[in-house]
Amino acid sequence: MVHVVLFQPEIAPNTGNVGRMCALTQSRLHLIHPLGFVINDRNLRRAGMDYWKSLDVHEHADWAAFRRSAAAPTGRLWLFTTKTERSFWDVRYADGDALVFGNEGSGAPDWLHDELTETRVKIPHANPGLRSLNLSTAAGIACYEAVRQLTHGGGRL
Repeated sequence: MVHVVLFQPEIAPNTGNVGRMCALTQSRLHLIHPLGFVINDRNLRRAGMDYWKSLDVHEHADWAAFRRSAAAPTGRLWLFTTKTERSFWDVRYADGDALVFGNEGSGAPDWLHDELTETRVKIPHANPGLRSLNLSTAAGIACYEAVRQLTHGGGRL
């Protein structure tokens, strides 16, 4: 199983889109509080609320609670960030690994970068003048690469 971790996400439609993708790939979604919105029909309807019942989602009060949780990943925690040179394509993902994403406004805090220094990766892009991808786009790219590797590229989930 792939785990997708959103650290204090701020925008409901992004989280809804990531939730929808997690439901379709049978990945576990972890939401680290505080969230910048309330999880309800009004906020997530178009982005993925109808998928929410099929989603393996776990909410955690903070990072420490996430790390202590019985639902936490058993593998490595890969922090997706622009603050590294290592490409996510250069990683061999394993069952139980987690893909960790900072929030839309400020990314991951410095202390999280420090904790996950050895497992920071980036999604390369061709235009160095642009900052980064949208959170839900980045999570989708990362998750499908991990799923592809775990299913040996067979195209079936």
